[in-house]
Amino acid sequence: MSHANAALTPRQRLRIARLIINEGWTVAHAADYFHVAWPTAQKWARRYAEHGIAGMTDRSSRPHAHPNQTPRPIVRKIKHLRITRRLGPVEIGGLLQLPPSTVHAVLVRERLNRLSHIDRKTGEPARRYEHPHPGSLIHVDVKKLGNIPDGGGWRTVGRVQGGKNRAATPGKERSRRRDVLMRHAYVHTVIDDHSRVAYAEIHDDERAETAIGVLQRAVSWFQDRGVRVERVLSDNGSAYRSHAWRDACSGLGITPKWTRPYRPQTNGKIERFHRTLADGWAYSRHYSSEQARRKALPAWLHYYNQHRPHSAIGQLPPVTRLSSNLPGQYS
Repeated sequence: MSHANAALTPRQRLRIARLIINEGWTVAHAADYFHVAWPTAQKWARRYAEHGIAGMTDRSSRPHAHPNQTPRPIVRKIKHLRITRRLGPVEIGGLLQLPPSTVHAVLVRERLNRLSHIDRKTGEPARRYEHPHPGSLIHVDVKKLGNIPDGGGWRTVGRVQGGKNRAATPGKERSRRRDVLMRHAYVHTVIDDHSRVAYAEIHDDERAETAIGVLQRAVSWFQDRGVRVERVLSDNGSAYRSHAWRDACSGLGITPKWTRPYRPQTNGKIERFHRTLADGWAYSRHYSSEQARRKALPAWLHYYNQHRPHSAIGQLPPVTRLSSNLPGQYS
């Protein structure tokens, strides 16, 4: 890489090479004129003769061979121990009689240095995908939350006071197993695979008719933003396996798809969104009632879509991936 005081910048290299190749200067004369060594002038003249102007740029200093690099059979053993037994560099180094620093360098090179890069269930390197444009695929799921009693739940006021608040909250149900059984909030969530833009509604159940209503309103919501939904991916819950769900998708012109049974990683984007939803909204602060928490959801969704940096899309808010999506572009 050329520095500020370099005798031969790419432009100067081209001048000295043209003097030697095109105008017939001797290498010694050109080197003396530009105050550089004779081999340097000869090098740039040779590169100009072989590659033209493109040869005047700097080349990588990376060596062509790595004789001291860890042999491939050892690398395969390191990867096998990392994937199958999930061991760290120190333990792997002890088993293979290698320095931990060497093992760590191999794991970094093979993208196995973080366990987050490995599928938790199979131990294989995680396979990540992203659909090419907004609306190509949306993920749907339901996040089940316990309703907050009046006065606050146990997470913020403690279990003793939380139990008292729970018992005193009106609208509770009686149960044979427990003295008081509060109802639950079902957050029906929809997230676009490409942009990560999210849509959510809170209901008191997760029945098929409720899920269908959420899907219809979500599709309309995306259409208002210039996105035509093509496919929808869900788990194998009864609401999403119903004939009513299939008929609703057909009426909307959407292809329904389902995850592999007992394989939530297939729907991993929305599972990760649920964690963000819980940390950023559901359990982020003290709510004095369930109504207060539900009232705070639209503002948090606006912050998530419009302002919150998303690490999977280059620290940009999800809505930035919709800015160039004009209505009808993907129809």
